[in-house]
Amino acid sequence: MDNDLVVGIVAHVDSGKTTLAEAMLYTCGVLRKQGRVDHGDSMLDDHAIERERGITVFAKQAVVRYNEVNITLLDTPGHVDFSAETERTFQVMDLAILVISRNDRLTHTRTLFKLLGRYGIPTVIFVNKMDLEGADKDALIAMLTSKLSEGIMDFHDDAFDEEDMEYMAYLDDEIMDEFISGETVSDESIRKAVAVGKIIPLVFGSALKNEGVDRLLEVCTKYRPKRNYSKEFGARVYKIGNDGKGNRLTHVKITGGELKVRDTVQTAYGEYKVNEIRRYNGHEYENLQAADAGTICALTGIDKIGAGDTLGAENGEYAPIMLPVMRYAIIPPQGTDNTICYRNMLTLASEIPELNIEKDEESGEISVQIMGDVQLEIIQRLYKDRFDAEIGCGKGRIVYKETIGAPVHATGHFEPLRHYAEVHLLMEPGEAGSGISVASFVSVDDLALNWQRLIMTHITEKVHKGVLTGSALTDMKITVIGGRAHTKHTEGGDFRQATYRAIRQGLMQAESILLEPQIAFTLTVPIAETGRAISDISRLKGTSGTPLTEGDLCTISGVAPLKTMREYGREVNNYTKGRGNFNYEINGYVPCHDAEEVIDERGYDPDADAENPSSSVFCSHGAGIIVPWYEVEEMAHVNVDDKLRDVLKNDSAKDGQKDSGFDPVRMAKEARTASGSRDISMEEIENIYMNTYHKSKEELTPYRYIGYGNKKPATGDKAQKPYVYKPVEAKDKYLLVDGYNIIFAWPHLKEIAADNLDGAREVLIRECSNYQGSVGCTLILVFDAYKVKGNPGSVKHEDNIYVVYTKEAETADQYIEKTVHKLAKKHDIIVATSDGLEQVIIFGEGARRMPAMELYEEMNRERRRLNEEGFVQ
Repeated sequence: MDNDLVVGIVAHVDSGKTTLAEAMLYTCGVLRKQGRVDHGDSMLDDHAIERERGITVFAKQAVVRYNEVNITLLDTPGHVDFSAETERTFQVMDLAILVISRNDRLTHTRTLFKLLGRYGIPTVIFVNKMDLEGADKDALIAMLTSKLSEGIMDFHDDAFDEEDMEYMAYLDDEIMDEFISGETVSDESIRKAVAVGKIIPLVFGSALKNEGVDRLLEVCTKYRPKRNYSKEFGARVYKIGNDGKGNRLTHVKITGGELKVRDTVQTAYGEYKVNEIRRYNGHEYENLQAADAGTICALTGIDKIGAGDTLGAENGEYAPIMLPVMRYAIIPPQGTDNTICYRNMLTLASEIPELNIEKDEESGEISVQIMGDVQLEIIQRLYKDRFDAEIGCGKGRIVYKETIGAPVHATGHFEPLRHYAEVHLLMEPGEAGSGISVASFVSVDDLALNWQRLIMTHITEKVHKGVLTGSALTDMKITVIGGRAHTKHTEGGDFRQATYRAIRQGLMQAESILLEPQIAFTLTVPIAETGRAISDISRLKGTSGTPLTEGDLCTISGVAPLKTMREYGREVNNYTKGRGNFNYEINGYVPCHDAEEVIDERGYDPDADAENPSSSVFCSHGAGIIVPWYEVEEMAHVNVDDKLRDVLKNDSAKDGQKDSGFDPVRMAKEARTASGSRDISMEEIENIYMNTYHKSKEELTPYRYIGYGNKKPATGDKAQKPYVYKPVEAKDKYLLVDGYNIIFAWPHLKEIAADNLDGAREVLIRECSNYQGSVGCTLILVFDAYKVKGNPGSVKHEDNIYVVYTKEAETADQYIEKTVHKLAKKHDIIVATSDGLEQVIIFGEGARRMPAMELYEEMNRERRRLNEEGFVQ
């Protein structure tokens, strides 16, 4: 097993990747003659489609031996349209060779390099086509270290000089220890540094002329990572194929133990008996009786499972990053029933899972997700070859996604007769590109562990739809914060219903954000056309960096919506008369530039989506009743206020905030039990808000549900569309500061307050006044005075800010909540507090929260800026 190595070869299209694979096969004695892609005789590009187009479409494997090491080569597609196929092979690679053409501008190469890093795959770089005139090694190394990683080093031989070893020491601590002790840097230390990506060996050469290939193989085998495999059988599926004779092939890497023919293996879909174990070498294969850990092989006899699934003891989910961003309608072959076409497309989708086949139940329309036009043509060709019929396709549509702009408490309840489940979730915005992550913050004393796991499974088992356009949800953290089961009536399906309904109920309350795919592009045009190009980029809602000139050409890089620039390449070709070039790749999802237009165009009605209800089912007088989403929280059986506080307090601690010992949540709860309270000077605060003119434009455009709510819909001429989403417009900006919360959160104020609370309060007033004078927002500082007997409360205008002292039996939290509730619809309100419960409440009312330490850092940044500009505070 120590002598088995799985090496993936990855590259941008036309970098010479398959030519390098042929050269390696020739060098290792597998081929007598080195094949060529342009001659159509390469060993690994053996499919008719690949030979016709001269590109790799399907990942293929070959087996070679070098320096007593058994190497399985995986040749992967280079065209961006087939990057999902490439990414699937990352699951089973021990080492990657990243092939870079010496004139590569690194657009897609950077994406591949980042992906390899995310998967933790040690990488060796091979710079190809060095036989061409003008190759400059030093310039290439400088470019690669600046654009990819400072860990890239020239490994032209193993005779590292003093300067090389000093640089290795800079990159890795273990090598540093050897270097400063006067020892020779060991191969084992270099191997370890390569394994964790601190050192990235670089080899120059020419695959076509077989130059540098021997050295590349030597580096890969000498500095290969060591793998420790379990003794218990396990395997990971990275590809599903077909041998052309009706046999389904499950391509796997054995990750533990041993697998024998006729063994029964456990999968998520049941047990299957292995009929064959095939080890492929190009299109040929040999039958194995057994396969050890580290072996790449194809199994027959296993059904249903797909790429990313596991066998036996292997675990861990596969969450691909490279996903399609276009959806096309499929037009069935003439005279073919939709059902047959749909079944055939599902067969293709088992081998190409990113297709994500859908069939509209009402219209019967079949649609498929595609990475790009080239992949679409390949799918049409595969359908013709496999099923002897031709499919057409409609116009492509952008694949949008949705997320939320602020945390929301979501509740779902499912209680028809003899059923019971209640679920409480905290839904929070996640990092861009993070997908859906789940967690639980519930004690097993409150809800059994098996129920908690079931809820988390239901969160991730399906693609949940957003409420703006019905697009898939993404970039969200969902935490289980409460739930209840019945000892007699709860069944597994009850929690599925409650979980689905909770997510939907949360979305109906939330600020939703529509996301669209963004591209990173590189545009090359003659210098005379630079002005036209920059003008076009602006017109198409793109942004770009400084143009770079080389000879009589100008290169511009930037980002833009896929929707506006997807077809721009044709326009470039026309106005440059074929001298220009436009390349792009998907750069993730960002807030949609024309969200309102897209929402109107889609016309999605969330309450009309019967498969995704936002209502809950409660039991009343022995029968189940439907409760609309806006009444669910009031009727819920579980109180999670304390849990919300604990979860958010825990999140704040992770952000570096410390517990001050001051508990405004407890104080707020005490105040809420008080009676006879009255609003203090709300009219005065309204006047303060209405008489200021400081504007703020949001970076994001969230959309809020403004449906019927709990009001009876209008009829006749006054009727309006019940389910409308409108953008949250730019509003006057105001900052509400929870005074004592800030004092006990900021170290210097807390220290002053220990001796003199009045002094700390005066310092905070002065600092807030200085900050307001700099940024120009309306700032209202609120202090608790709820324990002062007979205190009527007051609002004072001190310098340029407003200082509020609450009345008897009213906390700052309670006052802020009322203020936000009344004014958030008209104004842009930020509340500065470190109170976790307050965070949820104010977000639910439409305001935004700034953590206490974030305000502290913001004030310090503003103070430094003023000092640098010569102002005195």
